[in-house]
Amino acid sequence: MKDILLQVDSPLFDGVNLEDRKTMLGCIGYHIGTFKKGDIVAFEEENIKHIGIIISGAVDMVKEDLWGNKTMLVRMRKDELFGETFACGSDNLSVVTFLVSEDAQILFMPFDRVMHSCTMACVFHHRLIENMVAIIANKNRDLMRKVEVVSKRTIREKLLAYLSMQAQTQNSRYFEIPLGRVKLAEYLCVDRSALTRELVKMKEDGLIDYDKNCFRIL
Repeated sequence: MKDILLQVDSPLFDGVNLEDRKTMLGCIGYHIGTFKKGDIVAFEEENIKHIGIIISGAVDMVKEDLWGNKTMLVRMRKDELFGETFACGSDNLSVVTFLVSEDAQILFMPFDRVMHSCTMACVFHHRLIENMVAIIANKNRDLMRKVEVVSKRTIREKLLAYLSMQAQTQNSRYFEIPLGRVKLAEYLCVDRSALTRELVKMKEDGLIDYDKNCFRIL
């Protein structure tokens, strides 16, 4: 277990040293899953009782409508947490599908054991609860940013909002986005071909420059 914990640097464990993590996880209980690209971690409407921390790889949060159209809401990578929003709900039902987009190893913990102190009332467990509340708050903030981007009327406005957000996050006008064209189109809820055409136009208009996933705001 120690080797696995050395690979995890999740904000959930902020302020909890390695030895305390070992004790804490032994108290809470956990298991580790290994997944291949394309595997489903959890389906929409599945009952979610565990939270996951990505040790390696990537997981997409995907929403699919009745006609089979998929929208990629967010891509999560190493050390990021998922499932907590649904695990803490009254019915525990997921409204999205969690799809593995890159071969992944994931650490799972039961949410109720995380959020309720054990009989030993460990100090580090209280810190774990505080960290979880902060993570949920930060995710709500990120969701508002996503809403701000996709609520724009045109593809250009959506792209400018998304690229501006990435530049601010990385504190540079030169940055690399984490999504390829297909996933970016899904994230922005637009047609991929129309997205590609708009990127070319924006480059011609002197708004941006780019090479694959590397962008520069002019």
